[in-house]
Amino acid sequence: MNPIMLFIHKTGSPPWFYQKTGYLIPWLWAIFLVLTAIGLYLGFVKAPVDYQQGTTVRIMYLHVPSAWMSMMIYGFMAIMGFIALVWRIRMLEVLVISSAPVGAAFTMIALLTGSMWGRPMWGTFWVWDARLTSELVLLFLYFGVIALYNAYDEPRKAARAASLLSIVGAFNLPIIYFSVEWWNTLHQGSSFGGDGPGIHPEMLWPLLIMATAVKFFYGANLLTRARLTLLKQDHRKRWVQDLVSEEH
Repeated sequence: MNPIMLFIHKTGSPPWFYQKTGYLIPWLWAIFLVLTAIGLYLGFVKAPVDYQQGTTVRIMYLHVPSAWMSMMIYGFMAIMGFIALVWRIRMLEVLVISSAPVGAAFTMIALLTGSMWGRPMWGTFWVWDARLTSELVLLFLYFGVIALYNAYDEPRKAARAASLLSIVGAFNLPIIYFSVEWWNTLHQGSSFGGDGPGIHPEMLWPLLIMATAVKFFYGANLLTRARLTLLKQDHRKRWVQDLVSEEH
């Protein structure tokens, strides 16, 4: 068998997935904690304040990575959901539903930190701006995926319904990304333009480190949730019973 196909076949096996990810998760958490400590120190202690925004600019070290992750995770959910529906790969169904709570959390953080930044900059916590409104729609889509999954008693049927909503909801991602270009919005445009990052290196590096750290957080959280979902779904199967017997 082709090595790539063999790897895909093994990954689709719940016992193999559970065993291998158990070794990986501690490393993901460790890298996340180290990068977060470095990023927060550089961003909140070493990085200079902005000449216009003052210390309020430090909110971006939480807001921007969270906003990026809110979109990235939903994009992954849509891709995994499509593959799961076409090829009926159960592990991808599990990853879709395991991603939703993490993506919803990042979206909420992005909205809350954005409101904290908006109060001193715009004079209000919230405006019905195109970027803010489309990000709020994204949060509702995450909630919809979670609610739809929990509305079914049969896990496979629930996961397929959630995967379908993930695919349909992906239309909102380009709206979020291009909203500042398509409409006249209060939200500032991207600092990463065609001529390179329009941000000072001492501010850029902490931002990039935090953006990398949250990806490891997503990976660790996703795999942990997926393992728990597998145990719940397969609690009557032999491999789970053998696992419980070994632990006792």
